Amino acid sequence: MIEVVIDSIRVSLMSQERLVVLLDPDSDRYLPVWIGPCEADAITLELQEKARPRPLTHDLLRNIIDSMDGRVLHVVIRSLRKDIFHALIVIEVGERRLEIDSRTSDAIALSVRTRSPIYVDEEVMTEAGIRREGDIEDELDSSGAEGEEETLGVFEDFLDTLDLDDLEDDDQAPA
Repeated sequence: MIEVVIDSIRVSLMSQERLVVLLDPDSDRYLPVWIGPCEADAITLELQEKARPRPLTHDLLRNIIDSMDGRVLHVVIRSLRKDIFHALIVIEVGERRLEIDSRTSDAIALSVRTRSPIYVDEEVMTEAGIRREGDIEDELDSSGAEGEEETLGVFEDFLDTLDLDDLEDDDQAPA
């Protein structure tokens, strides 16, 4: 498994869809993950440490886990099937270790609230991870030994609208 950090949350200017960009800090690979607007806002609010008058859904989940004397050990993006990421939330409650199936966006939103690490399965990163913009074109052009063209599925069109060169120097808070 590869530990990743949240690099940014992006909004497509064309469609207003949200994308959380996860970064493998030990390489130059990024993992773009489509998320809903509510989850994007929940992640952003927590990253910006904005106070909320009432708990959001992910705050509620954290509070329930805390009240059971549990703790989130980590979350893992474990697979990609039909262009949909699948995640697990790994929780420890007493002597029990629980692996809870989760939408990836909810797992990420909970991880930022519990300050727990986010991992990506190596196979998922290999299949869906991208490199800096200059390398993306090279990856799409290199079609493998048999000449089969790799595609990024539903991500390809959206990725064409992103300027990934600014990710390295982006010191701004997620938008």
